[in-house]
Amino acid sequence: MTDSKYFTTTKKGEIFELKAELNSDKKEKKKEAVKKVIASMTVGKDVSALFPDVVNCMQTDNLELKKLVYLYLMNYAKSQPDMAIMAVNTFVKDCEDPNPLIRALAVRTMGCIRVDKITEYLCEPLRKCLKDEDPYVRKTAAVCVAKLHDINAQLVEDQGFLDTLKDLISDSNPMVVANAVAALSEIAESHPSSNLLDLNPQSINKLLTALNECTEWGQIFILDCLANYMPKDDREAQSICERVTPRLSHANSAVVLSAVKVLMKFMEMLSKDLDYYGTLLKKLAPPLVTLLSAEPELQYVALRNINLIVQKRPEILKHEMKVFFVKYNDPIYVKLEKLDIMIRLASQANIAQVLAELKEYATEVDVDFVRKAVRAIGRCAIKVEQSAERCVSTLLDLIQTKVNYVVQEAIVVIKDIFRKYPNKYESVIATLCENLDSLDEPEARAAMIWIVGEYAERIDNADELLESFLEGFHDESTQVQLQLLTAIVKLFLKKPTETQELVQQVLSLATQDSDNPDLRDRGYIYWRLLSTDPVAAKEVVLAEKPLISEETDLIEPTLLDELICYIGTLASVYHKPPMSGPPVATSSVQMGAMDLLGGGLDSLMGGGSSFAPAPSAAVPANLGAPLGSGLGDLFDLTGGVGTLSGSYVAPKTVWLPAMKAKGLEISGTFSRQVGSISMDLILTNKALQVMSDFAIQFNRNSFGLAPAAPLQVHAPLAPNQSVEISLPLNTVGSVMKMDPLNNLQVAVKNNIDVFYFSTLYPLHILFVEDGKMERQMFLATWKDIPNENEAQFQIKDCSLNADAVSSKLQGSNIFTIAKRNVEGQDMLYQSLKLTNGIWVLAELRIQPSNPSFTLSLKCRAPEVSQYIYQAYETILKN
Repeated sequence: MTDSKYFTTTKKGEIFELKAELNSDKKEKKKEAVKKVIASMTVGKDVSALFPDVVNCMQTDNLELKKLVYLYLMNYAKSQPDMAIMAVNTFVKDCEDPNPLIRALAVRTMGCIRVDKITEYLCEPLRKCLKDEDPYVRKTAAVCVAKLHDINAQLVEDQGFLDTLKDLISDSNPMVVANAVAALSEIAESHPSSNLLDLNPQSINKLLTALNECTEWGQIFILDCLANYMPKDDREAQSICERVTPRLSHANSAVVLSAVKVLMKFMEMLSKDLDYYGTLLKKLAPPLVTLLSAEPELQYVALRNINLIVQKRPEILKHEMKVFFVKYNDPIYVKLEKLDIMIRLASQANIAQVLAELKEYATEVDVDFVRKAVRAIGRCAIKVEQSAERCVSTLLDLIQTKVNYVVQEAIVVIKDIFRKYPNKYESVIATLCENLDSLDEPEARAAMIWIVGEYAERIDNADELLESFLEGFHDESTQVQLQLLTAIVKLFLKKPTETQELVQQVLSLATQDSDNPDLRDRGYIYWRLLSTDPVAAKEVVLAEKPLISEETDLIEPTLLDELICYIGTLASVYHKPPMSGPPVATSSVQMGAMDLLGGGLDSLMGGGSSFAPAPSAAVPANLGAPLGSGLGDLFDLTGGVGTLSGSYVAPKTVWLPAMKAKGLEISGTFSRQVGSISMDLILTNKALQVMSDFAIQFNRNSFGLAPAAPLQVHAPLAPNQSVEISLPLNTVGSVMKMDPLNNLQVAVKNNIDVFYFSTLYPLHILFVEDGKMERQMFLATWKDIPNENEAQFQIKDCSLNADAVSSKLQGSNIFTIAKRNVEGQDMLYQSLKLTNGIWVLAELRIQPSNPSFTLSLKCRAPEVSQYIYQAYETILKN
């Protein structure tokens, strides 16, 4: 009979019956009873009342029964810590059992029981098991050290287990070596600053020896560890590569990708002139191609990794184009990824093959795939100049199909081709204009408007075409409105006499009837340019544009190098480096298409500064001010930026009332002085007995706050006595995202008991002293952070002027990068940086007569914005 009988529904007095069975003298009856208990536990019933009875069953030689009891223990030890101590003696005894399976089982279970009271009892048995004669026990004990470190890191370090783990790397058994590496890697991940895996040529040699003999998962741990090693010269790098290369033919795809990661990293050190370098390139292609014969999900992971590899070293797969051709039954996510890699591998040698394939894809039924295929044809034209003419004629053939979405995509990519090869393919404009009426997508409409504006002098009825778009101006998307505004201004500068009315109409629509700040700002810039200096307007608006680059979607080189180190992990699928806790700002800044400070920055790049719109209907008389040169004038830095005046410290409040802590009252606040964070406490004894032996511990929190020193109360605290203590903090503790983000859970111990409380720390204690961003970097970063990450807040009832605000905020490490005055409003542009590397950019609008300020915040981790606003409000109002 199967074990399903244990899960059948039971009677009311079940617990009593099970209790009796568990205490039975018959071994079989005991085992049956434990199975029933485990079954009840599995379906969610509370059988914790049977804890002492189940623990009594541990005293047995039957391995199956022992496993079941240990399973029960792992589940209930946390809720019954006092009872769990009863099991300690059996663990200690089992760790000395003659059967290695029982010794290993005991040490594995000990690592899974996450109870502080028990951990100190486990140290001796664990120490013995780490030096056990049986390799199975040693490999299990190695993993147990990592588990114990997660529960109590200090204990593991004090007991010297880390040194024992390091010794295990030299073990004679490959599986013990693999588990020791895995345990050390895991511990090193939670403590990045500790140099646990101190690799040298001798230890690397031992790892490579173990690599050939351990299981596939052991091989992955060792390969990942090797990837973090830096060989001393190219000879050592070549030697490691030679010994890792056989892993490429492994059946497990994870082993293959880990081996590829090691080889990709060490190839950096090899000279390209070496014969071995060429051999290695040839050896890397077949395993990657083999990964594409797996099921679609694995194919997708392989393709995402190949995408990175091809960006770094396209020569590896340059002869393998055919394996990336799309199959009719591929899922869409695989098709799109293959398409992307095809473009990256496209070259003069294979372009004819690629184009024929892409043209075929453009007649498929899947709309997303067809769009991507049409875009791909355009990317081929831009990448391989010799193929441009063939690509353009292919696109024209596709336009003739009159399939709406195909036509629209084709127009978008032809605009890019015009940008890359000016004055070469303009003969197709007439064909494009015929399809004007069928365009209904914003990107296609914007592309067509750009083409009409850019080549207005060659299109006889350009003014009529643009006027037709103007009729529904307010219904268009922002992208189309901005493009239409620029195109009509271009047309006016090329044909001033015929289009004066049209340009006045569009400027009026953009500046007076629109509530979009981007559009208004761009409209006013053009209006001022045209009304003051038409020659300058021509130089700005009709300036020669730079040619667009071949690959616009390549990953930035430093980020690519980082991602290559994460091949075979989730980071390589997302194409984003791994993060712990709240997202940490990445170092790469890519110029986005979004406008900074609400104004049309793309227009400013040609030289100019941004102006906010005037409220009056007509253009103000002072528009005649000459234009600034370059972005420097965007920020008027003549207003003095504040000087340091010390970080704001909130008054102390009661965190733990005496009635909740047996007479111990704790009040406190947080402060930051010259780069160091403190928790300033007052401990008051309101009990009738003396208090001593104080200690403090923090739970894991969003920013890794932890005590940097023990809580030192030098003398016992007598009744009705208080003591003030400043506890230094650091931010290298364990990280876990809290809700709310600034929540801190604290445990304080004394001779009476352990007391718990939680408090909210103000985020400005985490603002670091080097948070002042360079001006150009500020512009680029603001541009790069997506619009949806922007948050706006109102700070009410604040009567300070801009200089006082700037000075006050600088005291708390919020730095003013620039200040300018727009229509009587002071605008402060500010930056700050948190201890975990997140940058926050701010724009603060201050109207002299209005006590309410508007604060706009931009950040890559938008969840912190609310707390940054609270910090602003706290600092400014106190």
